[in-house]
Amino acid sequence: MEHAQVREAVVTGWNDHVLPSLSALVEIPAVSPAYDAGWEGKGHLRAAVDHVRDWVESRGLPGVRCEVVCFEGRAPLLVVDVPATAGAVSRGTALLYGHLDKQPPLGDWSEGLGPWRAVLRDGRLYGRGAVDDGYAGYAAVTALEAVRAGGGEHARVVLVLETGEESGSPDLPVYLERLAEGLGEVSLVVCLDGGGGDYERMWLTTSLRGVVQATVTVRVLETAAHSGVASGIVPSSFRVMRRLLDRLEDAETGEVTVPEMNVPIPPERRAEAEALAALRPGEAAGRFRLPAGMRPVCGDEVELLLNNTWRPTLSVIGAAGLPDPAVAGAVLRAATSLRLSFRTPPPVDAEAAKEALVKILTTDVPYGAQVEVTDFLLLNGWQAPPAAPWLDTALRDSGEHVFGAEPRGFALGGGIPFMEMLGRRYPSAQFVVTGALGADSNMHVPDEWLNVPFAMRVTEAVAHILHAHARAGV
Repeated sequence: MEHAQVREAVVTGWNDHVLPSLSALVEIPAVSPAYDAGWEGKGHLRAAVDHVRDWVESRGLPGVRCEVVCFEGRAPLLVVDVPATAGAVSRGTALLYGHLDKQPPLGDWSEGLGPWRAVLRDGRLYGRGAVDDGYAGYAAVTALEAVRAGGGEHARVVLVLETGEESGSPDLPVYLERLAEGLGEVSLVVCLDGGGGDYERMWLTTSLRGVVQATVTVRVLETAAHSGVASGIVPSSFRVMRRLLDRLEDAETGEVTVPEMNVPIPPERRAEAEALAALRPGEAAGRFRLPAGMRPVCGDEVELLLNNTWRPTLSVIGAAGLPDPAVAGAVLRAATSLRLSFRTPPPVDAEAAKEALVKILTTDVPYGAQVEVTDFLLLNGWQAPPAAPWLDTALRDSGEHVFGAEPRGFALGGGIPFMEMLGRRYPSAQFVVTGALGADSNMHVPDEWLNVPFAMRVTEAVAHILHAHARAGV
């Protein structure tokens, strides 16, 4: 396959075709279902799916078939099926993945920017969903076009773009059952919902953490009471909550003490963290804007990376029952609710962790207060299998010819539910979890942006991987 022709096809495709359509996609407020109870009636998720489907069909890939799968009450899914080229040796299916749903706007964006306003500035495309993960489908299709333009081959490719990833992909298992027979034997999975520490090389995600989320409510009164009358007689619901949290986490160190959420750290993951810390010293904490005088959890760069990827952590991400300080009266509140979010190491069984959590929080509760643990979100983590020889060679070649630097593996503290599902269903498949996300690309927060030149290089690398897969005979 001709490298120069592949690169030319990628650059031309992005400049002439991808950026105009991707910009229009950014302007569709396709907020993920978990953050918009009225998503179905508003139709934004379906509009995003239809927009990308129309663009794919306009590209004219030979034999391409696009299908919008939409079960009642479930977020829609776009499936793009592209037949293999005539010279492909591999009979396996290459499954490419991305998502079209978005996080909420969240906060104030910088002057001239907005969540639903696409702005191309200095090689950056700003707007919600630009990098997480609206570009993925465009990159996948452009990679296929580049393979053909360069005289290469690709096996059968199925591109799956869901609209519930930011909500934990609750509908994906149902859709995967519907698609499983038609997918055939999946031998390669390429996920474009990842990224890495810089824009100088291709980053490969080696593991993803799981998630255990729950809402915990502590109730001490049937109705609230005057704090001057009730305090000292009735315990504060917040104090009871605080004592319960101490059962889960060491407040001094942040160590999660639930045994079912802890695992030994594999030596290769520790070595990976050491290599990453040596490559980019200070990066683990340096990418965050800490207030003056604030310091990270510890001063050891390697331990910070392992905390973020292979140790469980607890974040309180929401609360109820607490009035705004400006209007808080002298009241002993009836109840306090906190939304707890645990990030768990890749091998942890989310269901077992949930059972342990409920038992810890509801056994021998201080003062006999009522405790409810509800609204669970459970996701298992994932580990990438070792790269087959053909894939290892393809990744190294892409590093040399596309980036001029060897690819790097790293563990990611977040999660991608689809990877764990596919890992269980296709244990023999090869996985490439990569993408255009950078440490500073502001996914989930204001001023989200896509590094367009880097996204082009990722697209080019995917083209070479697809060509290598087609010729591997796997």
